[in-house]
Amino acid sequence: MTWYNPATWFVDTEEKANPAQETISYQEGSAVNTTASINYTNAFSNLESVNRGVNMIVNACASLDYDVKEKLNSGTYPGLKVKTLVNLLNSRPNPYQSLQEFRTNLFTDFLLEGNAFIYFDGAFLYHIPAVNMQIVPDTKTFINCYKYMGGTTEFAPNEIAHFKDVSGVSIYRGTSRLVAANRNIRILYKMQDFQENFFENGAIFTIAITTDNTLSQVAKDKTVLNWLRNYNPKSGGKKPVILDSGMKPVPLAGANSFRELDFDTSIKSNNVKILETLGVPPVLLDGGNQANISPNLRLFYLETVMPIVRKYVSAMELLTGYDIDAVVSNVSALQPELKDVAAYHTTLVNGGVLTPNEARVELRYEKDKDPESDKLRVPANIAGSAVDPSTGGAPKKPASSPKPTTNTP
Repeated sequence: MTWYNPATWFVDTEEKANPAQETISYQEGSAVNTTASINYTNAFSNLESVNRGVNMIVNACASLDYDVKEKLNSGTYPGLKVKTLVNLLNSRPNPYQSLQEFRTNLFTDFLLEGNAFIYFDGAFLYHIPAVNMQIVPDTKTFINCYKYMGGTTEFAPNEIAHFKDVSGVSIYRGTSRLVAANRNIRILYKMQDFQENFFENGAIFTIAITTDNTLSQVAKDKTVLNWLRNYNPKSGGKKPVILDSGMKPVPLAGANSFRELDFDTSIKSNNVKILETLGVPPVLLDGGNQANISPNLRLFYLETVMPIVRKYVSAMELLTGYDIDAVVSNVSALQPELKDVAAYHTTLVNGGVLTPNEARVELRYEKDKDPESDKLRVPANIAGSAVDPSTGGAPKKPASSPKPTTNTP
């Protein structure tokens, strides 16, 4: 049996390292590099569904501002002030980038590479491209250092804020969610190549020309060149076709026109799968007067945007030590939820469960300076809720007045 000293319990717990960390670091290797394929960057540039889906998520994440509350822990820079942090998060991350450019780079890295890295020098925040960043595990703590471009620049763990997507391979580095859509991306590339070749050649091989005569190779070549010159659809060939020397057209079995290949359905199916992998409801891109646009937009924020934003917030809280949260009051898709939250807290305050200031803190408002806001509101319409329990909640009866005396003669 192990005995613990209550006076030193928290100190000992903070100093005790993970006993399995040394084995974990060996399993991860000397450096954890990127696993993202250059194909995902190309897909973002060349495939409409990938580009649109990533843009929707990045723009939604980059549009949210953040509020900062009290200090939770010392963080890596104990002297950092609240006003400075608010300015870094919502106004000017560094002297060389706009706020939206800084946020867009971060969340684009998160989706395409699965990781995002932020360097903090004590004064400003800088984005570090994730594809070139190495994570060096430590045998005792967790991370020994970060290396950029194979070690040309080295960062200490307390200088970097890192947030990552889910990974089934490494506990240090996230995996791009486009990995799950890799098969659909490859299929779309092949479909695009086929379409380009179809229109480049002007036709597909659907008929054969037969003849009872034996043609020499020179005669065959001249016949093919003559057809390409006179009857090519690309050059507008609409001349009558004259077949001589016993030539006859024979349709090929199973040959279909481009319209019959059902490309639109196949392309749409693969696009839908890519959007679902990214976390974008496909109905949001269909347009029109869809009755379920609103619930799908709400689902998009709750299940895709906000989880990514919380990862970013968690990384910044670890770096700065402050309580940070996203401001969602200007997101119309989340307004019904805010209405429900407000009604919930109002009920708790009026029911005497929370004080007004406790509810304000949970809703991330400043405390009211009125001393009454720190007191519970005891409902007066509940029996026994008055100050004197013996009187109950019923109103007091008025004092009976003395009966008037009458003098009889």
